[in-house]
Amino acid sequence: MSILEIAQQLYDSGLGTSLRESVYAFPIVEGLHLIGLALSVGLLFFLDLRLLGLFLPQVPVERVLKPLRPWILIGFLLTLSTGVLLFIAAATKIIFLPVFQLKLGFIFLAAINAWWFERQWGKSASDWGGQSGLPFGVKIAGFTSVLLWSLVIITGRLIPYLSIE
Repeated sequence: MSILEIAQQLYDSGLGTSLRESVYAFPIVEGLHLIGLALSVGLLFFLDLRLLGLFLPQVPVERVLKPLRPWILIGFLLTLSTGVLLFIAAATKIIFLPVFQLKLGFIFLAAINAWWFERQWGKSASDWGGQSGLPFGVKIAGFTSVLLWSLVIITGRLIPYLSIE
């Protein structure tokens, strides 16, 4: 079965049709997607700005990271689940859009960056997070995160404008 056939099945499914044709379902899912983005990427930006030394530089990184981490994860779960629903509603229209493929690529790279940060630095934030000058790798991870998540949001916003009707 080809990727287009899978996309067509998702698009034609009861869930895909219901989401597309409902007056309320699609806007509600889209609204929840935006709330998830605000929680995940919005809070992550505060953390990344702290890693770059641009936000709350006097506060140890762990004091920013620890309380935000669960909310960021909840936001990502909400964003992922609603993103899947939005995809199902428009699968055949967006599956081969270059901007959609770019968005998926940026999400993948951002996930690798987050994994690398957690593996290298996240667990030991109490050791290095109170220093006046943070390790260069931490700053690179913060900058990369801001860049990639910005690109995810920009490409995501371009999808409805570049979709084939």
